[in-house]
Amino acid sequence: MKHYIWMMMLVCGLQASSQSVDKAPFVLPFDFAPTFSGNFGEIRATHFHGGIDFKSGGVVGKTVRALADGYISRVAFTQGSGGVMEVVYDNGYTTINRHLEAFLPPIAQRIRELQQLQESYEVEILPYPEEYRVVAGQPIALGGNRGYSFGPHLHLDVLETASGDYIDPIPLFGSRIKDTTAPKATGYLIVPKVGEGVVQGKTNDYKLAVGSENTAILAWGKIGTAIKAYDYMDGANNRCGVHTVELSVDGQPIYKSVVDRFAPSESRLVNSWTKNGYMKSFIDPGNPLRLHQAYNDDRGWVTIDEERDYLFHYRLTDASGNSSEYQFKIKGAPQTIPANTYREKYHFVWDKVNYLHEPGLMLTLPKGVLYDDITLNYQAKADTSAIAYTYRIHDERVNLRDNAELCIGIRKMPIVDSTKYYMARVTNNGMQSAGGRLENGYMKANIRVLGTYTVDIDTVPPRISAVGKQNWAKNKKVILTITDAKTGLAHYKGSIDGKYALFYRPNMLSSQYICDLDPKYITKGKKHTIELIAVDGCGNESIFTDTFVW
Repeated sequence: MKHYIWMMMLVCGLQASSQSVDKAPFVLPFDFAPTFSGNFGEIRATHFHGGIDFKSGGVVGKTVRALADGYISRVAFTQGSGGVMEVVYDNGYTTINRHLEAFLPPIAQRIRELQQLQESYEVEILPYPEEYRVVAGQPIALGGNRGYSFGPHLHLDVLETASGDYIDPIPLFGSRIKDTTAPKATGYLIVPKVGEGVVQGKTNDYKLAVGSENTAILAWGKIGTAIKAYDYMDGANNRCGVHTVELSVDGQPIYKSVVDRFAPSESRLVNSWTKNGYMKSFIDPGNPLRLHQAYNDDRGWVTIDEERDYLFHYRLTDASGNSSEYQFKIKGAPQTIPANTYREKYHFVWDKVNYLHEPGLMLTLPKGVLYDDITLNYQAKADTSAIAYTYRIHDERVNLRDNAELCIGIRKMPIVDSTKYYMARVTNNGMQSAGGRLENGYMKANIRVLGTYTVDIDTVPPRISAVGKQNWAKNKKVILTITDAKTGLAHYKGSIDGKYALFYRPNMLSSQYICDLDPKYITKGKKHTIELIAVDGCGNESIFTDTFVW
């Protein structure tokens, strides 16, 4: 019966495919005109956006279709991405569909049975290649809003199957995607190289807004520039990433970036390419990103050593060929360039192993985790009543390419249980858990950001509350909230009448956890006892119990 249903879907897909005359490799995933909330390579906090986001009209449950002929290679539910379906296509591409609400039969039943068997929301199926063949236009899933999602949409990653690189999907849809809107810039950043350049007599970065290009900017020595710009696609106001950035100075090409592909291992390198939201037009020595290149011998840095105007010209182009141009001038004016003075112990070199040993602190940075040399603005805040001192490793956030080991000494232990201590990063929004473990009087943790750290304790278990209990039976859903103030929820497990009950978090921006009342797993027409156990990052446990009739 399951294979019969799949064959009927296959026939529908063939009919949809035969109606298309466009020779582009892919048909659209939805059967309506596309609008987008995000594009390929868009700059995120710590990574490149790996795909494109198709809006679904604010609606959950829109039918998602296969883009070409191929086979389903992976199906899963994860906390971060919700429903996930990977499809390997015969044309050399693989796609990953994320934030799905549900799958279609018979896959939906297999996933649900596996969740019950493994007693986990997060499960996956890896079908063999001929098990679930698909054709262009065939319904394969339902779009949703699950995982880290800010509204109903389909996130679509496209990978080149042979290389595993993420690639820009826009060209693969051909004329099916209309885009006539060019990228727009909002400002520039002028960066003097430490110890080798100044702008307006200072070593600080200088911001210049678009529209203020006539402002007199005086500089001397080596400078780099960066641009803040976004692309916009027809029919939406969402800010997207810029496909191509080109910089020339006095008509000579200096730098170019083309965001059309990257390997999974390159995604985090966005931390080196960007600075406070600006795309840098110079390349850090520890940044091997393939998507950009410098045309001069100094990785895109420009030497201002003549008393004249230097014309900086930017050209921005999107994946559909729409372009815009911006320019400004920097006037060469001799100025004193302060030497870069520092204490050797606080100066880290990007291509070496670096250590920082201070009373109560040990930091080890393996070779290659820095993108460039850095002089730390280190400070220790001593509070004799605190569990540990607070250590400012650097006064600006510095993202690392990989993990570094940080150890902070414990000064006081107000509780004996060592599992209740955790490494905490101090931010403007409070303290964030960095995990870790207590060993020989030190809290040890792997960190990926240089900032300010201390040690804290967490003895408060997660809080569990019922939501709308009076409507559980009517809506066939048990809804609870789970919140934790410090180290976050590590794991949870629910049961009804002593048997495993699947609770899932539909959206990671909400604290709600839902259990759908299904007579296949829960006997209908009686009083039920519910239990949910939640454990946080320091092992604090809460047990919620209640009864309801359904």
